[in-house]
Amino acid sequence: MTSVMTTLMTGAVKNTVTTVLTTATPPPVAPTGDHHSLAIALFAVVVLVTLGITLWVGRQGNAAEDFYAGGRDFTPLQNGFALSGDYLSAASFLGVAGLIALYGYDGVMYSIGFLVAWLVVLMLVAELVRNAGRYTLADVLALRLRRRKVRAAAGGASVVVTLLYLVAQMVGAGSLVALLLGTGSPHARTWTIIAVGTLMIVYVTIGGMRATTWIQIVKAFLLTAGSVLLTVLLVVRFHGDLGELMRQAAQHSGAGHRYLEPGLKYGHGFTSRLDFFSLGLALVLGTAGLPHILSRFYTVPTARAARRSTMWAIGLVGGFYLMAIVLGLGATALVGSAEVRHANSAGNTAVPLLALVLGGGNGSTGGVVLFALISAIAFATILAVVAGLTLASSAAFAHDIWAGAWRNRPRRGRGRALRDRAAGGRGRRRRTEAVPASRSEEGVTASRAAEDPGPGAGEQQEVVVARFAAGGIGAAAIVISLYAQQLNVAFLVGLAFAVAASSNLPVLLYSLFWSRFTARGAVWSVYGGLVPAIVLVFFSPVVSGTKVALFPGVDFHWFPLENPGIVSIPLGFLAGWIGTVTSSEPADADRFAELEVRALTGAGAA
Repeated sequence: MTSVMTTLMTGAVKNTVTTVLTTATPPPVAPTGDHHSLAIALFAVVVLVTLGITLWVGRQGNAAEDFYAGGRDFTPLQNGFALSGDYLSAASFLGVAGLIALYGYDGVMYSIGFLVAWLVVLMLVAELVRNAGRYTLADVLALRLRRRKVRAAAGGASVVVTLLYLVAQMVGAGSLVALLLGTGSPHARTWTIIAVGTLMIVYVTIGGMRATTWIQIVKAFLLTAGSVLLTVLLVVRFHGDLGELMRQAAQHSGAGHRYLEPGLKYGHGFTSRLDFFSLGLALVLGTAGLPHILSRFYTVPTARAARRSTMWAIGLVGGFYLMAIVLGLGATALVGSAEVRHANSAGNTAVPLLALVLGGGNGSTGGVVLFALISAIAFATILAVVAGLTLASSAAFAHDIWAGAWRNRPRRGRGRALRDRAAGGRGRRRRTEAVPASRSEEGVTASRAAEDPGPGAGEQQEVVVARFAAGGIGAAAIVISLYAQQLNVAFLVGLAFAVAASSNLPVLLYSLFWSRFTARGAVWSVYGGLVPAIVLVFFSPVVSGTKVALFPGVDFHWFPLENPGIVSIPLGFLAGWIGTVTSSEPADADRFAELEVRALTGAGAA
């Protein structure tokens, strides 16, 4: 998942660690040029392998189902690896361990929310979304709420979420790769952002979902293998005594036993605790509304396979975070919190420094190889995540906004106006029977033919638009990232999850489980969560009023929390309810029944 950990740890570091105890392990020497040269070589291998996968897979099919859903022929195990690959970003690999290395217990508590989020996905949305939709979140809504405004709102929110997430990933990639290569040059970060952005455009435009899925599978395997390798070496180093590992970590943390107790980072006052709760709420609920996660459920043939994929993902993600806890403790025990913070104030180099020590130390062949290997895995992780995000945003634009909303806009003329009014009133049933479903205003019904987005709208044309959209969104992300690379982008990822939890999740749950839900409620729910989330962040301490804000020289903040989830998420649900109960158009009971049968049984699913 996610660059959440990396970006959220780039804020002000609390002055909780001042000195290292005299018994601390001598800090390792900073990595030399040999480490970086080998890392560059392995980076090149990663790029060549992923490009080879893209070119090989890209020739296997160009249909819309191949581009959006990878042909729906991935096994639950394969898709489970791909799901975990989408969810586990470089931040998960480097940032979680770094947070634990610096803050101990609080870092462990922070990481728990990411695993709990998958239980929400498994219980509430995995099977139902796979049965009710086709390619995107808006497909689920359009099955019972056939309105262009609903598609436009859901597609727009999905683009906002993925773009925020994408920019944060790319800015983090620039800083991270420059750091691992041993240079702080702004030019190195700039060219890294451009290179990563160009590669992600190539992956999506040529390979689509098939290539992106296989890249995610390879990345997830490398990430798991690298974590297992480091964990085994660390456990062997301490002869299997995890108690001794914890004691050494506390001793070399500079905080003593406070390192193993709550409050080292998140216990400073009521506002800090409330902000942590707000962020945790956004992370737990936002996962079920992330577009690139939801689109993964369409790459398997059945809803049962989607559920099994989620179970595989839970196992892989859970195992990874258990290993991350061990690696974070190991970094503190063998490297020391002071050295980790000296290398990077957010702790993002904790795992590479630990790899250097476990491999034999600076100057040793084993240390050089292990450091470079971990750096290459982090780079592969970045490439895979940005590819998945780009594909999700291009699909939302082409399938939902262009084909489902803009192209199907009403034509001028009295006849068309009458048909539109009939579709929204009592004549809807008669119009549905008289006009083929594929020619209806929304163009999305339960049948496969009706899911074609309108008269003459060939799916091949839609795929072409999606490829151009990938290029445009990728270019926009590159430009925004270049301007944002000197800024604190922590709010981007927090806002991405808050928007997903505030707009996408309420409308999805209402549509699946509330029979009275209407099109007005859907539109109000999306915008009722999206707009407050953005407004509250704009007037929060991450934009102004603090030394680490985006604009530290001014102060116009009045919202005290850094993450708006605790406010914007309830507002998204409330807006959907108000929009529904005040709607003059009653809900269509037949369409909800159709959605319910399809979601629960899979009858008529794509």
